[in-house]
Amino acid sequence: MALYRTNGELLTERRGIIDAVFSSFGKSDHGSRALRRSRRFGRITKHKLSRWIFLLTALISILLTLYGLKMFFQAKMESKFSTVPIILQEEPNQLGNIVLSDDAKTPKENIVVSDVGMMSKGKRRKHFPCEVGFLESVDGLVEPKSYMNSTWFSLEYVDHEERTSKNDLFEPRFGGHQTQEERENSFYAKNQTLHCGFVKGPPGHPSTGFDINDKDKAYMYKCKVAVSSCIFGSSDFLRRPTSRLISQYSKDNVCFVMFLDDQTLSKLSSEGNRPDERGHIGLWKIVVVKNLPFEDMRRTGKVPKFLSHRLFPNSRYSIWLDSKMRLNSDPMLIIEYFLWRRKAEYAISNHYDRHNVWEEVLQNKRLNKYNHTAIDEQFNFYQSDGLPKVDPSKPNDPLPSYVPEGSFIIRAHTPLSNLFSCLWFNEVDRFTSRDQLSFAYTYLKLRRMNPERPFQLYMFKDCERRALVKLFRHRSLPSLVDTA
Repeated sequence: MALYRTNGELLTERRGIIDAVFSSFGKSDHGSRALRRSRRFGRITKHKLSRWIFLLTALISILLTLYGLKMFFQAKMESKFSTVPIILQEEPNQLGNIVLSDDAKTPKENIVVSDVGMMSKGKRRKHFPCEVGFLESVDGLVEPKSYMNSTWFSLEYVDHEERTSKNDLFEPRFGGHQTQEERENSFYAKNQTLHCGFVKGPPGHPSTGFDINDKDKAYMYKCKVAVSSCIFGSSDFLRRPTSRLISQYSKDNVCFVMFLDDQTLSKLSSEGNRPDERGHIGLWKIVVVKNLPFEDMRRTGKVPKFLSHRLFPNSRYSIWLDSKMRLNSDPMLIIEYFLWRRKAEYAISNHYDRHNVWEEVLQNKRLNKYNHTAIDEQFNFYQSDGLPKVDPSKPNDPLPSYVPEGSFIIRAHTPLSNLFSCLWFNEVDRFTSRDQLSFAYTYLKLRRMNPERPFQLYMFKDCERRALVKLFRHRSLPSLVDTA
């Protein structure tokens, strides 16, 4: 039979044959069974498909829930500190009602050392916080009776320098012009007058820098316990201490001081962080510093970092934290745990990765942290003056690490602590501003030259430091202030 098409449709003759074929299938048992199997197959396929979609959706939901719980507990650990009750005996002292009796029972510590990150070479290490055994609260806290009676001697500071010659090139410096003989004698723990920043020039010369107005000075002179930080050169955002984790006692009795320059204050104000009528942004008392003493913002940041005993001359204790951190712990509980309980004058954490000064020198060069020639000059001088190549694994070494993570420091303003702070600042002023390079030399030389007057320095774990604060990154600006 011939086929004919009209507008793409089959003619009547062809359609009739096709209809007859399908009609015959429909009337037969074989055709009926084929159609039923087709319908059943369709129903079964749809049922299985819907079931697989349901199972896949449930699996994705479970995975998202587990990920959310992981992130929640990880965030919780960053600000968590354990609470350990302790029975204390109340005794009066100069700090008011905060006391720790000599006969008080020592609470059990709950420290979990994190070994996470000890991976093979080539893999990035991860570092996490660990729990710190703080007291439950500051109620009934008492300063130990004999705590401040360790080693006493008198320190005075060079206030100004006169022109030693008619040389017209004489220029006053914030750190002064310390001779090598003066530097060597300053390491003895004895009654002395030494260079420790804030050195003025002869009459008629301009200020050497770090100028603070009289109103702010009066506020700082009243502080008995100080927590301080700084931002210079708009290098960071403002990190406010977590108010809910700080006791009312500390809010009323501890000074929280943030040092800023005009550039940083202007930047923060444009972002909505303006001081209130009392000069505060949150808990921070804003103190504006005029006439910065160094062009290097990193070196300028060492002034409040190391010289808190000069800025807060009547303070008994101080805590320094870098501006990349937010304080998540009570200052008085920090002082009790790291100083009073350890019978320490000075507490600082070890570096999270490096423990040998040789490694730190190489890392600074590898990352171009400072001029290589200046680093070599400093390190060669230290080696010639007795800096040993220490092995932190040896039990006889006085410290577990000779490279600190200097972004968090707790100190009592004792004579030895103040002397060490001055000596460390003088090394940063004399050589490079990389304070990790000068820490071990300064500590070991002070210890070597005063065997009868040991300096009680406690080096705690980096994971404990991470439990006290929330870490952030610095602003990405060319004038970065890295005070660590």
